[in-house]
Amino acid sequence: MKLHEYQARDICAQYGIPVTGGGVATTAAECRAIAEKIGAPVVVKAQVFVGGRGKAGGVKLANNPAEAEQHGKAILGMDIKGLTVEKVLVAEAITYEREIYLGVIMDRASKRIVVMASAEGGVEIEEVAKTNPDAIKKIEAHPTLGLLDYQARNLAFAVGFTDGKQVRQFAGIAMSLFKVYMEQDASLAEINPLVVKADGSLQALDSKIVVDDSALFRHAELEAMRDASDEPLAEQQAREAGITFIKLDGDIGCMVNGAGLAMATMDVVNLYGGSPANFLDVGGGAGKDKVKAALQIILSDKNVKAVLFNIFGGITRVDEVARGIIAALAEVNTDVPMVARLVGTNEVEGRKLLENSVLIPAATLGEGAQKAVAAAKEYAARKGL
Repeated sequence: MKLHEYQARDICAQYGIPVTGGGVATTAAECRAIAEKIGAPVVVKAQVFVGGRGKAGGVKLANNPAEAEQHGKAILGMDIKGLTVEKVLVAEAITYEREIYLGVIMDRASKRIVVMASAEGGVEIEEVAKTNPDAIKKIEAHPTLGLLDYQARNLAFAVGFTDGKQVRQFAGIAMSLFKVYMEQDASLAEINPLVVKADGSLQALDSKIVVDDSALFRHAELEAMRDASDEPLAEQQAREAGITFIKLDGDIGCMVNGAGLAMATMDVVNLYGGSPANFLDVGGGAGKDKVKAALQIILSDKNVKAVLFNIFGGITRVDEVARGIIAALAEVNTDVPMVARLVGTNEVEGRKLLENSVLIPAATLGEGAQKAVAAAKEYAARKGL
């Protein structure tokens, strides 16, 4: 789950990281009021989950409250890469001499939490990685002790700090950001840029936090911050129904119970020349309501030309899945062909329930995948797709 810049800024401030003052506004009048309170030039920044806000006109400098109101009026309601700006951050404008990147992320290759810094701040770190990878300095945090003080200081030296006071401040900010990452169950925490002001002090100008969805049960306060504006409707519906769903580019919809089985199903579909339209795991105890919701989500994808059900009934009862399929078919008007491979607990009852349905039966996963691929090709030919 992504947090907006102003939300990440407020969390960083709670951990003692120096951030810019200001507030969030939803109207032009609020922009003016915040600017008046700051009493100095401000920056009005669109709060949307996309990069390139400045180039799109979503970041403006205001020298006085009247300009802040004017910029707020222009930015609020603006469309930036398909997202409508509903909030802006009005923050004090800071003059500075240098920009640094600082971030914390899980490195899958080393299986460690890595703290990264670069003297080339203020730009996308992915771009730096492409054009000048040596500019990114990395330190692996200790598995149990976390980021140690000497490691944070070494990172400061690596990005060019030599003044003792700045080294200590940078190290403190790095250790605080690491603490944010750990305690907020983040998958990413970064400050870009962390700037060096004229007086030599450091300040975070832009913060970003992405929270691990799997940990949100521990963070009701973060879940309450969720803004699903950039989340596809199907993924929103899946989350609300308790279904794990990721849209893909293929044309064979897959409904499976269990993440490992879902991955295997997609592999077998690919093996027989097909292309999965999604990853969908209805979970281990899926009842008919969840199955019905899952099928509706799959069929909402106009690219789907066939659906493959691969259900292994352990905790999940096959007859319950069958009832869910029947309930969904009664409410969804579709001629998309469907193949069902249902085995396990109560499979006999489940198959009896589906005997008079339009589903194509399959005894094995391989057979089911082959039939789904063939059905998708036939459907595409019939529809002239």
